[in-house]
Amino acid sequence: MWLDMNQINRKKILFYGNFLNHLAKDLTKFYRDKLDKPFKVENKLKGKGYDPVTTADKKFERFIRLKIQKKFPTHGIIGEEFGHNKTKSDFTWVIDPIDGTRSFVIGNPTWSNLISLNFKGNPIVGLANFPKLNKYYYNVSEKIAFVVEKGKKRKLLVNKKTSIKNMKVSGAFHGWLSLKKQQKIPKVLKLMQFPSADALGYANLCEGRVDIVLQCQNKIWDIHPLIPIISAAGGIVTTWDNKNPKLGGNILASSNRSIHKKMLNLLKPVL
Repeated sequence: MWLDMNQINRKKILFYGNFLNHLAKDLTKFYRDKLDKPFKVENKLKGKGYDPVTTADKKFERFIRLKIQKKFPTHGIIGEEFGHNKTKSDFTWVIDPIDGTRSFVIGNPTWSNLISLNFKGNPIVGLANFPKLNKYYYNVSEKIAFVVEKGKKRKLLVNKKTSIKNMKVSGAFHGWLSLKKQQKIPKVLKLMQFPSADALGYANLCEGRVDIVLQCQNKIWDIHPLIPIISAAGGIVTTWDNKNPKLGGNILASSNRSIHKKMLNLLKPVL
């Protein structure tokens, strides 16, 4: 991990991880009871592109903020829809109420609720909750993360043994990488043979289903919640230019250092 975890009391990390474990269940219940119904969609860019937000995004974020503020009133909060609530605390929660709003709009079940807790700007615990899939991912330490599916908990572990010859690569450019730039990385395009649907791509890496995930233009709320989960599952996550992923941008996550280094080299022509 990019953070020296010795700075944090390990029991505290477990405490915050358990909070996210309970919050995941509350979020899925909230969706089924209150939000699994018709909704309104707005375009935040209004003619300058397409960035949808729904009434459900806003209701989810209000719900999450209330839960956090009730339990941790001194902590800061950064949310995609309602901005930054600054405090003097070293702890700040980062929220993407619906990661994959486009998927949500068309009924694709791969959307999720993403939440992280940052200590001095570094993500230490994260949650990726998928209400429609009835599963969620979270970590309780720097080395232990779980997936809970239909009430059953399993420890997350990436596929450490994969090699360049047999690696499964999942990727999405989100309309950011131009055709001209894509033509500079033909080997990467040839390797991208598995779908990458929103945060589920990173979740699949943590379960060992795929070995590399590459995505473009992740905002901090898209990637902060996933960084501690990927790291705890044994994965490596950086930007395409091998910098700290907490900065957001173009993200590369891999199951081991050997294939990560290989993919970083293949991506150099588009940096």
